Amino acid sequence: MSENEKPAKSRTGQVQSLTRALSILNVIAENSPGLTLTGISRSLGLAPSTTHRLLTTLQEERYVQYDRDRSHWQIGMQAFVTGNGFLSSRDLVTVARPFMRRMMEESGETVNLAIAEGDDVIYMAQVESREMMRVYSKPGNRVPLHCSGVGKAIMMLLDDRNIERIVSLKGLQKLTDKTISNLDSLKEELKISRVKGFALDDEEHAVGLRCVASVIFDEYAEPFAAISISGPAARISTKRLQELGETAKHFAGEITAALGGRVPA
Repeated sequence: MSENEKPAKSRTGQVQSLTRALSILNVIAENSPGLTLTGISRSLGLAPSTTHRLLTTLQEERYVQYDRDRSHWQIGMQAFVTGNGFLSSRDLVTVARPFMRRMMEESGETVNLAIAEGDDVIYMAQVESREMMRVYSKPGNRVPLHCSGVGKAIMMLLDDRNIERIVSLKGLQKLTDKTISNLDSLKEELKISRVKGFALDDEEHAVGLRCVASVIFDEYAEPFAAISISGPAARISTKRLQELGETAKHFAGEITAALGGRVPA
């Protein structure tokens, strides 16, 4: 054994200590006002002496801090700095693109990524279908919420008050004969979409184009982006809309997880 190697028993103990320290961080983070030493010990089933030793080490590295007035342990500044390093490196398009390619390969149709911007949605990226007849949406283009798949995917999670506010502000412009132009009908459509977990655009934004979309959530379980599959109505039957909707829902969940987001309970 070299002088840099440690016995297996020692390494096992170090891994156990690391696991326990991370568990302490997690349990404190889940209880934002902080926890007492006893509360942490009981939550994790650790001896108070072990808990205190690990807390002291975490405190030295500024991952936790102690509120003497309330005798509570709280998350420290270094935990924020570490987490912020992940957030600053997170890029929606970069993270989503591999999933978008897989979606295109599975569906054979064009995949779009869009982000909510005020009361509109903006296309951020696209992976085009290999079919000769395919949909093209230029990144940077804005589309209305009420008649696009990506827009309705985000809108379906809003409460009635916000839906009414958007409709009052933006109106329900009728772009095709199939565009929903009645507030009550739109609310009913969004309610159904909410249950399914994906939204449909059945030639509502453009004649001959069908689309399904599902929502991507951020770390606060708030909708901030959407992923869609779109193609010509001649190739996407009503039955296939439902199948592709499930595909969009599945990949939206995977992208949410990859971004560190959280699907609401």
